[in-house]
Amino acid sequence: MMIEIDDKVVSTELLTEHFCCDLSQCHGLCCVHGDSGAPLQPDEADTLQRIMPHLRPHLRPEGVAAVEQQGTAIIDRDGDLVTPLVGTAECAYAVFDGPTALCGIERAWLAGDVDFRKPISCHLYPIRTRRYSGFEALNYDRWSVCQPACELGKRHGTPVYQSVRQAIERAYGAEFYQKLCEAHRLLQQSDDERQ
Repeated sequence: MMIEIDDKVVSTELLTEHFCCDLSQCHGLCCVHGDSGAPLQPDEADTLQRIMPHLRPHLRPEGVAAVEQQGTAIIDRDGDLVTPLVGTAECAYAVFDGPTALCGIERAWLAGDVDFRKPISCHLYPIRTRRYSGFEALNYDRWSVCQPACELGKRHGTPVYQSVRQAIERAYGAEFYQKLCEAHRLLQQSDDERQ
């Protein structure tokens, strides 16, 4: 089911399904597995080009080499703008802490070396967005590598939208997040009344 909030069409799964990243279990597989790199917006590709000199110290040599060979952003086989990969494996911007993949861009941001946290598609995940003429759709993307996040979210009672609050507020503003909270409250109230 979908609901309309402002110029967004939102899957109610963002309100009813549970999610809470569990890096201790998944080891950041979302940065490693997949058919292509992380989706990018055109302005993000420009930003990555601008900040690349400051990212280099935070990236692995393999990642730097991939960026030098392919560029800071590429077009994948589906025609989408994405981050480059190291070979056919992990995102070129991925770094590793033991077995766990982390975002080198975010590490640089946390260190205060860049003003860009990470691509919004990564920050919003497991929410995937798609723009259409006149509106934007927000959907819940189910991926088997995120099963531990679903289980942890269920144990904590954390709906998908709450687990990515910072990203939602970054992308759409605090007012939009509050509208999601209100939609969640109304949905729960409706469910309670039906029982």
